[in-house]
Amino acid sequence: MTKQEFETCVEEYSKDIYSFCKHLTCSLQEAEDLYQNTFLKALELNDKIDFRHNPKSYLLSITIRIWKNQKRKFAWRKRITDMHPLTDASLEQTSNPKEPSLEEIILKEEEKSLVRTAVSHLPERLKLPTLLYYMETLSVTQISELLHIPAGTVKSRLYQARKQLEKELEVVLNEEHR
Repeated sequence: MTKQEFETCVEEYSKDIYSFCKHLTCSLQEAEDLYQNTFLKALELNDKIDFRHNPKSYLLSITIRIWKNQKRKFAWRKRITDMHPLTDASLEQTSNPKEPSLEEIILKEEEKSLVRTAVSHLPERLKLPTLLYYMETLSVTQISELLHIPAGTVKSRLYQARKQLEKELEVVLNEEHR
């Protein structure tokens, strides 16, 4: 990949990768670190990225590999000595182009927050396919290739995630209406 192709790739996919990092880590600081490490690694592997074949998928695979390595290192360090991770649960809010009422905005944001929280509580094996499918709008085949698992496993994990999210959100919503 040429320097200009790489710059175009960064311009085109940086928002998507950053957003994915935020949802994956549930922490702005960790997301920024993961985002920077992803593009540093991409720059290091620049000659392996084929600009004609879905570079976003390649960048997402780099992000996932780095994230899994960080989690593995954290788990190893935690076995040695207990560490307390720094977390910032507040995610950057997005705005709607039309002008809804303040009540609609608040309800929508509360709903998003509930879904984000529910997704963040999913086990890693369910969380990754869910984020890739719904947030990054990757196909089951693309997720299968990205995570190196069979397509049937991706479908199964998406089904399990939907069922688990449905149960969790149903419980939360029922408690709020009481």
